Amino acid sequence: MPSDASVQAEDGRKQQFYVFIICCVAALGGFLFGFDSGVINGTVDGLRTAFNSEAAGTGFNVASMLLGCAAGAFFAGRLADRFGRRMLLIVAALFFIVSAWGSGVADGSFEFVIYRILGGIAVGAASVMTPAYISEVAPAAIRGRLATIQQIAIITGLFMAFVSNYLLARVAGASTAEFWGGFEAWRWMFWMELVPAVIFFLALLGIPESPRFLISKGESKKALKVLKTLMGSREAEQKAGDIRTSLHRERTPGLSDLVNATTGRVHRIVWVGIGLAVFQQLVGINVVFYYGAVLWQSVGFTESDALLINIISGAVSIAACLVTIAVVDKVGRKPILWIGSVGMTITLGILAYAFSTAAIVDGALRLSDGMGIVALLSANIYVMFFNASWGPVMWVMLGEMFPNQMRGSGLAVSGLFQWLANFGITMTFPIMLAGIGLGGAYGIYAFFALISVFFVFKMVKETRGRELEDMAYE
Repeated sequence: MPSDASVQAEDGRKQQFYVFIICCVAALGGFLFGFDSGVINGTVDGLRTAFNSEAAGTGFNVASMLLGCAAGAFFAGRLADRFGRRMLLIVAALFFIVSAWGSGVADGSFEFVIYRILGGIAVGAASVMTPAYISEVAPAAIRGRLATIQQIAIITGLFMAFVSNYLLARVAGASTAEFWGGFEAWRWMFWMELVPAVIFFLALLGIPESPRFLISKGESKKALKVLKTLMGSREAEQKAGDIRTSLHRERTPGLSDLVNATTGRVHRIVWVGIGLAVFQQLVGINVVFYYGAVLWQSVGFTESDALLINIISGAVSIAACLVTIAVVDKVGRKPILWIGSVGMTITLGILAYAFSTAAIVDGALRLSDGMGIVALLSANIYVMFFNASWGPVMWVMLGEMFPNQMRGSGLAVSGLFQWLANFGITMTFPIMLAGIGLGGAYGIYAFFALISVFFVFKMVKETRGRELEDMAYE
């Protein structure tokens, strides 16, 4: 007969595997977040042609999703405190399905923008609910690694969008060329998202609700059942007691929890969350994700080569994130953020210089062969630094740094600012490209990366290994 120790070890492995599986299901929201964000990359020429839009109009068509993201991120946290993390993810999955279909059938900018905003609401909700759900079901010892699955899923979604865009454009001849069924290839780029969106919806029906949410709603029996599945009977009873104690010390969660009742000031932890969310966007990463094809075509690459470069960037991103998974629970969150900020500052500075040397040939920018290689290498190293640091770790920290009382509200406000910053960067890039050029634009992103070095050093506190019930307001 097996010993008690071996039985316990086997049970522990089964519990960890179960936690891993449900975290992967939740992280499919991250995959769709990435796919929905990346698919626009290959459709910009198609949108410009189909809707006859200029630089500002194209910028808004691309950035319109981010308005929905801001709304989805802001309201998802509050709604999740009322209806549950899992339920909000299910609603997000339905919005992904509607948006993917509608974006492909749209005949004009207005209709397209409406569907993209619906998709944005889904992306925004998934961006805050996925890390919240994962952080609330994962044990503290491996929470960082499991939460990093979110970023792996995001960049895998981006990568698959880039691959899909590349293959569709290559088979059709161009993103604007007619493809299957008489529809242009760029429309099929959006419809490809229907497959993972439907899988996400169906998979969510099989995972449990967050035990912390269930206890907050007085459903202690359901919560205990979930906790026993996650960590075994003995630990489940203790964890349920810890959660109840934490929640009983506090009132029903609300936005007012973000403000110190004594001083009337916003808690420092909220400002740190907002800072993390905003700096992640101000370094310009989504310019690469949303406008990568346009960017590389603007300095002389063909559309096919530009889409292939996107695939390379996606592969580099995945590799960088795998490194972070291996070290985030050993090294900690803060050192990884700091190293990432330093690396991005250097590589963005090199990119700014390389693009500043581009010459105008036949009305278009062209880099010399040497500077083209420098720009390509620097861009991919920059993407590597981002996806080994700020990409995954920002979401890890937002999911775990807030006390239970303000987790929903803190995520809501941080998510709102993250997507507003994303919108600002995305909307202004075509305008900066036409005005100060790529060199000037990347110089601005390098400046913000440099500021983030000091922000991390002075403001961010380590959360590695701490239980969620131990997170403090200051």
